Amino acid sequence: MRKNSKDAIVSAAISLFNTKGFSGTSIRDIAGKAKTNPANISYYFDNKHGLLEYCFTAFFEGYIQEIEKGCSLIDQGAALSLKKIAENIMAYQFDNSHLTRLILREISIDSQVVREIMSTYLAKEKFYFSKVLERGVKTKEFRSHSANYMIIQLKGLLSMPFLNTHYMAEVLHVFPHEKYFAEKYTKEIFNWIDGVLCNHHAGKPYAAVL
Repeated sequence: MRKNSKDAIVSAAISLFNTKGFSGTSIRDIAGKAKTNPANISYYFDNKHGLLEYCFTAFFEGYIQEIEKGCSLIDQGAALSLKKIAENIMAYQFDNSHLTRLILREISIDSQVVREIMSTYLAKEKFYFSKVLERGVKTKEFRSHSANYMIIQLKGLLSMPFLNTHYMAEVLHVFPHEKYFAEKYTKEIFNWIDGVLCNHHAGKPYAAVL
């Protein structure tokens, strides 16, 4: 067994799930692309569903950590905290773009795995987002908005480039895989926070408080 066969299996699975779909990908397909024995997939993950669950867990463990880092700045200001959360999420998704695309697509499908993810990781995400948004409203740093609708809008902004990669490239002529795009798009999310959420007299510029 190769030392890095587990990583090779995960990388091959992400690539194939993205191009052929979960249902259209077989264990043999994954083993062939990873250049490993199909028995190794059973050894590490039991089966194909176990491999997908591993991908979900690996993604969301890192994702929630990035949110927690931004949320830890809440006492320095809600806008600062929310911008740092958005910046961290965009950097994390950009660095793991293929995995991000897979997870965001699969999360839209109703399944037992997705329901478990909803009750754990996505419930945590909502808790942190709500905490920051509600703090901002309470301190009058943010306008009085519905936290749930602000979360919907923020989630849309954060997921758009990875769920609609071909639209971004073919219609809008911007390329989410380029670092320049990630940096520019993050600044646009900051503009959305400043323009839609913030009371203009209350917030500090993001750069000034770092």
